[in-house]
Amino acid sequence: MSADADPITRHTRSRRELEEGIERDFGRNLSYGEYLDLGRVLSAQHPQAVPPRHDEMLFIIQHQTSELWLKLMLHELTSARELLADDDVQPALKRIARVKHIQHTLTEQWSVLATMTPSEYAQFRHFLATGSGFQSWQYRAVEFSLGNKNADMLRVFAHDEAVQAQLEDLLHQPSLYDEVLRLLARRGHPVPQEVLDRDVTQPYEAHEGVLDVFAAVYDAPHEHWLEYELAEELVDVEDNFQVWRFRHLKTVERIIGSKRGTGGSSGVPFLRRALDLTFFPELYDVRTRLQDVTPEGYHGGTSRG
Repeated sequence: MSADADPITRHTRSRRELEEGIERDFGRNLSYGEYLDLGRVLSAQHPQAVPPRHDEMLFIIQHQTSELWLKLMLHELTSARELLADDDVQPALKRIARVKHIQHTLTEQWSVLATMTPSEYAQFRHFLATGSGFQSWQYRAVEFSLGNKNADMLRVFAHDEAVQAQLEDLLHQPSLYDEVLRLLARRGHPVPQEVLDRDVTQPYEAHEGVLDVFAAVYDAPHEHWLEYELAEELVDVEDNFQVWRFRHLKTVERIIGSKRGTGGSSGVPFLRRALDLTFFPELYDVRTRLQDVTPEGYHGGTSRG
């Protein structure tokens, strides 16, 4: 057997070539840790409890990683809004699909935090002082991007002028749903003018004329497939958001019961009220409006990812 045919020799040579390639390609450039700025990321956990409490690290990392995912979600939602404004729908659908996967990841993270018992959390909770997830500006930015506008929330961030300015800017920008409705109007659907000209700093309110538009889309999806697919993607986003809210509520209830939140909110009752909020009301109302069809009138479902 030749040396080249010997599997041990081939494995050794391949390993040596790989190591030489890594040294050649990366040794004189950015390393993995430098590219990701891991020095700062991995040193950004600063437990406050004295004496130290083991489970505080879980609490910190849980919320830090959530903020990173929220940052990516904002990145994708901003791009989706801009693409829709430019009538570039397919890439916008790709962005929204990615948002859905981010939502799934955020929801699953609650199961990690739920491994913390009330007794373990009580050991360091008072060190949080008035710090609270309620003060997450990125979460508020996501809600603004999806249409849950509330100018009063800007006061929560008065201590940080840069953050407040970003939220102020988002408050005055059209939401994802606003851009969808404008797109529908440009594609010939009779979206009422008062909806297109509405004050985008205010929360969106359901409109019978918009319901009529979506009823027409859902009554003939084969004729309006792009609009139909876009509407169903939005329903997925809304549904995922509600599941995330519910898991948040149940995790908080499991850990602190009916205690008030550290940021001053009522805790579980506050989170329960949030379950009644909706971003895209007509997309749920249209389901009541639709008439059943015979098998001959069925045109198939979506092929969404």
